[in-house]
Amino acid sequence: MNAVPLSVLDLAPIPAGGTPREALRGTLDLARRAEEFGYHRYWLAEHHFAPGVASSAPQVLIGAVAAATERIRVGSGAVQTGHWTPLAIVEQFGTLDALHPGRIDLGLGRSGQRRRAEAARRPPPDGGGPPPPEARVVDGLLIPKPFDPSRLAESATVALMDELLQLPGAEPPAYPGQVDDIIALLEGTYRSARGHPAHVVPGEGADLRLWILGSSGGESARVAGERGLPFAANYHVAPARVLEAVAAYREAFKPSAGLDEPYVMVSADVVVARTDERARELASPYGVWVHSIRSRLAAVPFPSPADAASHRWTDADRALVADRVDTQFVGAPGTVVERLETLRRVTGADELLITTITHGHADRVRSYELLAAEWALA
Repeated sequence: MNAVPLSVLDLAPIPAGGTPREALRGTLDLARRAEEFGYHRYWLAEHHFAPGVASSAPQVLIGAVAAATERIRVGSGAVQTGHWTPLAIVEQFGTLDALHPGRIDLGLGRSGQRRRAEAARRPPPDGGGPPPPEARVVDGLLIPKPFDPSRLAESATVALMDELLQLPGAEPPAYPGQVDDIIALLEGTYRSARGHPAHVVPGEGADLRLWILGSSGGESARVAGERGLPFAANYHVAPARVLEAVAAYREAFKPSAGLDEPYVMVSADVVVARTDERARELASPYGVWVHSIRSRLAAVPFPSPADAASHRWTDADRALVADRVDTQFVGAPGTVVERLETLRRVTGADELLITTITHGHADRVRSYELLAAEWALA
């Protein structure tokens, strides 16, 4: 049996023609099945203003998934810290732990804080600055040319996030300090700037596993390493940066009370079917879906293969999604497991986080089932 565990990342995707209610019921069904299949943990993402994604309130959904299952760990992938105070995060997840002790993961991400920083780093209009690295293959693993997210800084969705996800005039604190405050509130050691203690109920002493998620070798990787926390690197979101993210984390790592050595989980976008041909058909709408995210930060309901086949592509459209489409692992069980083994070997991952989206719910469940069975055999 493969010693590296597999886990699930779920966005509660809404298929074209479906409803949020159906998507959320699908999440509960998939979580039960994932537990049966032997997956280690089940994480819910946080997305806003996305017509095709129902996981806008992962804290609520985590509680529902934990109540619908018995053993599998359940958590966030990730809480967007720029939209929450440390106190709110600790109270929410402390409540989840009180209801489901020893099963809750608190995954933290910088989303909601970095948009202004990204806008400030945007290249000048004349295209100045060093050119981005070209695509390359590292020991069998494709590391594509990086996507530049700064082009999304002026999108209407970003403006809505600033308007509706933060109070007027609010500025989130620096990310390292926010993580430190969360740790202190959980441990009961928090002191305000004036030296006043704060004790959170529920929250203080909660048996949570704290994680940091990151898409590059920047601040998130360093924060995770310096505090001795486990780190989840996003190959499925930012495949061009995964190796630098993992390397930066390991370089910064300092042992902590909870972790003696670095622990890395790496995500992958996967579709498995009985045959390579059938898997490619199920995965065919993925490019259209990614394009909706990359072009306007709003995932559309996931199209059917028939609808995706009628989509009109330009060269610019294909270039916009190439890194994501080219790094999606699609095929029969053996085909996908071979590629996942390459990802694990090249990144040195201790765990893999699998996200699968198909138009049909039964196809998505079957993909996870086939993968789990083949991974155990490998």
